[in-house]
Amino acid sequence: MKKPSLFFPQNVLVLLRRLSIVLLCFQLSRLLFYVSNRASFSAVSATDFLAALWFDIITICLIAIPFSFFSLLPFSFTANKYYQGFLKILFHFINTIALSLNLMDVVYFNYSNKRSAMELVDILQGTNDLQQQFFSLVRDFWWLLIILLLLSFLSNYLYNKTKYVIAPFTYLNFNSGLKHVSAFFISLLALIILGRGGFQLKPLGPLDASKFTRVENCALILNTPFTLLKSFNKVLLQQKNYFSEKEALQLFNPIIKTNPQHLLPKNTNVVIIILESFGNEWIGAAGAKNSFTPFLDSLANESLYFKNGIANGKKSIEAASAVIASLPSLLDNPYISSPYSNNSIYPLPKILAEQGYRSAFFHAGTNGSMKFDAFAAQAGFDDYFGRTEYNNDDHFDGTWGILDEYFNPWTAKQLSAFSTPFFATLFTSTSHHPYFIPEHLRGKLKKGPEQICESLAYGDYSLRKFFEEAKKQEWFSNTLFVLCADHASLSNSAIYSQPTEIYKIPILFYHPSGTIVPKTENEIFQQLDIMPTVLELLNIEKEIYSFGKSYFKKAGGEAFNYLEGTYYYFNSRHLISFSNDKTKNLYNTSVKIKNNPDSLFYLKEKSTQYEKKLKAVIQRYNHDMILNQTKPQ
Repeated sequence: MKKPSLFFPQNVLVLLRRLSIVLLCFQLSRLLFYVSNRASFSAVSATDFLAALWFDIITICLIAIPFSFFSLLPFSFTANKYYQGFLKILFHFINTIALSLNLMDVVYFNYSNKRSAMELVDILQGTNDLQQQFFSLVRDFWWLLIILLLLSFLSNYLYNKTKYVIAPFTYLNFNSGLKHVSAFFISLLALIILGRGGFQLKPLGPLDASKFTRVENCALILNTPFTLLKSFNKVLLQQKNYFSEKEALQLFNPIIKTNPQHLLPKNTNVVIIILESFGNEWIGAAGAKNSFTPFLDSLANESLYFKNGIANGKKSIEAASAVIASLPSLLDNPYISSPYSNNSIYPLPKILAEQGYRSAFFHAGTNGSMKFDAFAAQAGFDDYFGRTEYNNDDHFDGTWGILDEYFNPWTAKQLSAFSTPFFATLFTSTSHHPYFIPEHLRGKLKKGPEQICESLAYGDYSLRKFFEEAKKQEWFSNTLFVLCADHASLSNSAIYSQPTEIYKIPILFYHPSGTIVPKTENEIFQQLDIMPTVLELLNIEKEIYSFGKSYFKKAGGEAFNYLEGTYYYFNSRHLISFSNDKTKNLYNTSVKIKNNPDSLFYLKEKSTQYEKKLKAVIQRYNHDMILNQTKPQ
């Protein structure tokens, strides 16, 4: 049997060995990714890891094009030790960057439930969030740096075993020259075909992962360099034409008219408090056996409380537009950092300004964080109050901003200087990584199985501080309070890491007079529903643009979400996942069990009904975002 070197020039064989080193490192980083986040993946099989191997090969063919090009050049100087030294540096540069990205998502996935893409760069761009968190990230995740170093040493050791030892060939030998030139072009063509994922019409993208596995396992078979590459300069939205315009409007129309409820007095103040990372897993009122939020639980007992509240995203930046403007982020970039962020919108501050309300956005974070100050201006808030306005860094947590126990009651005092009626939004921040607990409270707050538990107990303690101060103010008795989380907290639970649970948050409406009758509502209620519900409670009759609907419509709760190329549609009975223009899964939302079974095969008629509604939402969302028609005409 002839040796492969007789068919392939040695530079091709050496290149294959070197690229296999990158492939090995990808597999090892994926194994760590899986072990660290295994609760998020259900029914994982060997075929998932085979599919992952395929996506890794595609990615390596793409990211290693420069290295492959220079390795395959059909010239004799490529055997020179200095040239080989250049190739070694290029190899380790590419491999280290790729590994760093994969290792980053080992921990970041727990916060986002997806592989990172260019939207992460867009979110960080123009803010100082990364600089502020840098030292806390290094402190908490130093072990990832150790793993990166170990993998780098391994790849260097293996690379040194692939030394290019062939003597320089000469073009005086016609056969040798032809062999190398042919190998150069054939190898590059093969890399291009593999980098596309095959001969199909369009190159494989992140959405295609769902063809190989369950939707919830897509992040496992993908890798972060791939999702970053595929989201670079991506056209975010495309027009969809699932239905005629008439049929689409019958299925879903975001232009709605509010219906005053006459439950609250005229000119009632409104305070919306958005709680960082308060997921249902740790909320006693939501049924958690081990609650870290005793004050929130007690407040839920005095409120219209939604046990099955749904966050319309996995990031704080997505919550702001959902709660304030009833606009979801049904695209890869959160709305606030997307190319559509300058669209004309008609959110709560602008609507209430027409009714004589003064508005303010309070965020304990450093000004510019999450682009909340820019969004507040665009949404029509009269004022923005952040770390700069608080003007006392003795209470700075060292990472995000002012500690909630100080900023929350300070906000209550600031509101007393406002003329009434007013509308205020308070976005808390301390119950966020690195979960800082001030020294005077260490050892005094309840701890739990996750690091975030103590931080949530601190957030609840700080929420109590707000209400203790607010009760002292004249405006308190005539104020509607709306509380919700921005998104659910990280989880290593096999139940709370499932698609049916990862968006579950507390949402409640509270008025000190008790006019809003306390009730625990099991119906699905999403962040998008807050704006129309608030307007009806304030007795405002208005045509608005909203992807949610008022609680008082009594039409059955539903919610929409988008994550990593997959849309989700919730109602009180089922959840469907939808990608590549077809429904992939259907789950029962009324049960909390591990490995919630997929019932799509048995409930085809239901899935078709839900799919039509979701398609109408997507069609209208894409159309209105692209054409800047995101307000009543």
